[in-house]
Amino acid sequence: MVSMNQPMSEPATKHPWGDAETPYLEIGEEAGVRRLCESFYRYIDADAPTVRAMLPREISVSVRKLFMYLSGWFGGPDLYVAEYGHPRMRMRHAPFSIGVVEAEEWLSCMNKAMDECGIDGQLRLFLETQFHQLGHHMRNRD
Repeated sequence: MVSMNQPMSEPATKHPWGDAETPYLEIGEEAGVRRLCESFYRYIDADAPTVRAMLPREISVSVRKLFMYLSGWFGGPDLYVAEYGHPRMRMRHAPFSIGVVEAEEWLSCMNKAMDECGIDGQLRLFLETQFHQLGHHMRNRD
């Protein structure tokens, strides 16, 4: 039984992603987000033929746009919005046929990138949940 005079224990972390004020800070700011994006697209090139086929031959623009988007999505500088306006992710992905296979390929590459970048613990659990929701939100077919 807890005495009313004893202080309540603090949660292990301040936020679902860890102690930092934003996931952007928790991942290591610009360098951490950039590392994740570059790693992710290496896995897209190597392990995701269905998703890779949707991308231009030269993927540097795709890497840059993902970096800009994730920067803001993680609570850092809203670079994507500043340059392109509201992301409107479903609208921007509407020209592509995205089903379960494509969403799962995308998620697999993101998980491998998080492994490579050493993203673990609370941040990993938080990002896995967020990426899963985002990846399946992009689906436009079964």
